Amino acid sequence: MIVDSAIYRDGKRVAGPADLSDALDEARAAGDAFLWVGMHEPTEKEFEHVSSEFGLHPLAVEDALTAHQRPKLEVYDDSLFVVLKPVLYDVRRDTVTTGELMVFVGDSFVVTVRHGQGGALAPVRSRLERETDVLRHGPTAVLYAVSDMVVDHYIEVAAELQADLEELETEVFQPDGGDPRNTAARIYGFKRQVLEFRRATAPLAQPMARLTGPGVPFVHEHSRPFFRDVADHLTKANEYVEGLDRLLSDALAAHLAQMGVRQNDDMRKISAWAAMAAVPTMVAGIYGMNFSHMPELGWRLGYPGVLLLMGLTVWGLHRLFKRRGWL
Repeated sequence: MIVDSAIYRDGKRVAGPADLSDALDEARAAGDAFLWVGMHEPTEKEFEHVSSEFGLHPLAVEDALTAHQRPKLEVYDDSLFVVLKPVLYDVRRDTVTTGELMVFVGDSFVVTVRHGQGGALAPVRSRLERETDVLRHGPTAVLYAVSDMVVDHYIEVAAELQADLEELETEVFQPDGGDPRNTAARIYGFKRQVLEFRRATAPLAQPMARLTGPGVPFVHEHSRPFFRDVADHLTKANEYVEGLDRLLSDALAAHLAQMGVRQNDDMRKISAWAAMAAVPTMVAGIYGMNFSHMPELGWRLGYPGVLLLMGLTVWGLHRLFKRRGWL
C-alpha cells in the first residue's frame, strides 16, 4: 500500500494533487520539484498502477514485488533502481533478520518500496523535511538519506553483536567451561547470524562505490560527497563484520582446543586411577592362583605384609601422579 506521497519543491513539502499522474505532471512542470511515493509491501495490483504511471522497467518491478534480492544498483533508460537490506537484531533471541528497501530514482520522482519490519522511512522523511539544503538535491537526496539510515543502523547492530560476542567469549574461557555442547551450538548459531549480517553489508559496497563517482544517471553531481560519507560508514560496518567473523572462528577454535585439553586431562586421570587399581589387582591375582608352593604362604605375617605392600605401592603411585599433575 502507499504509506505516503508528497511533492517537494525547493527543499520543502508542498500540497499537490492526490492522483499520482497529476502529481507527477505538476512536479515535472515545476522543474525544481519531485514526487516521493513511499510504499510498504504492495500487492501486484497496487504496484502495477504505480509502475505504469512512472514507467518503471518490468525487470525492476518484478524484483520489487518478489523481494529476496541482493543489494545492487541497476541503471535503466528511465530510472535508477537500488536495492538495500536493512538489518534488525533481536538481543533476546540473538537473531539477525533482514528486510528489503527498493528505491526507484527517475526524472522528477522517487519511489521507495519496503518489505519486512526493518527500515521504516517515516523518520527519514521527517529528517529530510528539516534539512532543506539536502532536499534541494532532488530525488538523489532521498536515495542518500535512505542509504545513510540503513548503513548507520548496520554499525549499531554490529556494536550490539560485539557486546554479545564478548559475553560469549567470557563463557568460552571461564574455568569450568560450562556445557561444551551448548557453548559450541551458541558459537555456531552466532556465526550464522554474522553470516546473515554479511549478506546485507558486503554486496552493498560496489553500488555505493558507483554512486560516489561520475557516470550514474539521475544522481545529482553535488550529492557525491554525501555518498562518499555513506561508503565510508559502510566500509566501517564491513570491517566490523569481518572482525566479528574472525573472533568467532578464534573462539570456536579455542573452545575445541579447551575440549581437547579437558579430554586429555580426563584420560590422564582415568589412566592414573587405572594404574593404581592395577597393582593390587595384580598382587591379589597372583596370590589367588592357589599353587601349593608360593612364597609367604606359611608366614603368619604374609597376609598383612602383602596388604601393606599393595597400600604402599598405591600411595607411591598416587604421589607420583599428583606431582606430575595427572590427578
